[in-house]
Amino acid sequence: MRIKDWDRNLKIRLFGEGMMNVLFWMFFPFMAIYFSDSFGKGMAGLLLVLSQVIAVVANLVGGYCADQYGRKRMMFVSAFGQGITFIVFALANSPWFNSPMLTFISFSILGVFGSLYWPASHAMVADVVEEKDRNTVFAVFYTALNISVVAGPILGGIFFFQHRFELLLLAALVSFGVSALIGVFIRETAPDKMQKKLVSESSTKWTSFISNQLRDYKIIVQDKVFLLFILAGILVAQTFMQLDLLIAVYLSESVPTQPVLSLFDINISADGNRIFSWLISENGLLVALLTVYMTAKMSRYKERNVFIASCLIYALSMVMFGHTTHVWMLALAMFVFTLGELMVVGIQEGFVSRLAPVHMRGQYFAAGSLRFTIGRTIAPAAIPMTALIGFQMTFYLISILAVCAALLYGVMFKLHSHQDSNRIQSET
Repeated sequence: MRIKDWDRNLKIRLFGEGMMNVLFWMFFPFMAIYFSDSFGKGMAGLLLVLSQVIAVVANLVGGYCADQYGRKRMMFVSAFGQGITFIVFALANSPWFNSPMLTFISFSILGVFGSLYWPASHAMVADVVEEKDRNTVFAVFYTALNISVVAGPILGGIFFFQHRFELLLLAALVSFGVSALIGVFIRETAPDKMQKKLVSESSTKWTSFISNQLRDYKIIVQDKVFLLFILAGILVAQTFMQLDLLIAVYLSESVPTQPVLSLFDINISADGNRIFSWLISENGLLVALLTVYMTAKMSRYKERNVFIASCLIYALSMVMFGHTTHVWMLALAMFVFTLGELMVVGIQEGFVSRLAPVHMRGQYFAAGSLRFTIGRTIAPAAIPMTALIGFQMTFYLISILAVCAALLYGVMFKLHSHQDSNRIQSET
């Protein structure tokens, strides 16, 4: 499915979210440094975990609201709210006023609005794209995100530390611009059921709102296939979440300065920190170039085999990282790591969209994202673990978790196949 054939909603989103993602990655990678300098490493870590926990709750609320109040409304509210928050964020880093605590509050609120936006935007893809084309569309959005991941930090290294106030004001303007595009040009895509009574009696009472939300998420938890999908995702997330955690620390502390390339009279050497930056660029570049291609290739195979193979390849990459400090072997390990990522980035969102009932797509996408948010909350535990068992054993342990994820996926697809067989028999 070519972009020119996309629904107008998706074209507008691709453009608007592309600009927002570039600006986001111009400041996000540097916030840990900012908070560490402002509060100390220990307090910074606690604050970042707290902001992640808040984002988890907001994500679940966002999924419920996307199904109850519509995709467009939630996306508009989120983009406009981000614009206001960026203004406060900018004022907290202005030439006239500096407040690290207000900066943290603004950063956390941005995470809340982002979590409210995400389920609605993904549900909209499932609403307007036929099942056979969803994997490709999700892959294009993922590619656009990773182009931002490559370009954003490079630009952010220039602007974040010297022109932070201006950068955040620009982000506010872009957020307001995106909200205007959503409000004027994007149409609502939620099923008719959600259009009949957007504000019911139950939604006016906060107790009813909470009880309704808990009831709907209870239904999701009772979906055994989906629950296994989340649990397996949390386990395998312990591998790819280590890219800026365990792998970064390992390269910084254990990889010595070494020659990288010797050509004619040119000799290039690099230490672990520089090698890490190259590996990040390698990962981002491969993802940006190959996501759509790999998604098309992987769509030809059984999803069960793709999910399991991805986990095993992630496990292999962890073992490779733990067994070498040589730059070119590290580059090979990163290639294997990225291959595991590329195999599933397009098809996993399509899988969620097929599991989700039409009237609960937002909630299913929100709950599905728990494999990332909970995974990111647990992943930092690998750092203190290295002090207890060493880097190599820590990499081994994480690779074992990826193998366990592969086993869970096997159980999940067996159960899924059994349910499909029962459904077909009941229909006949």
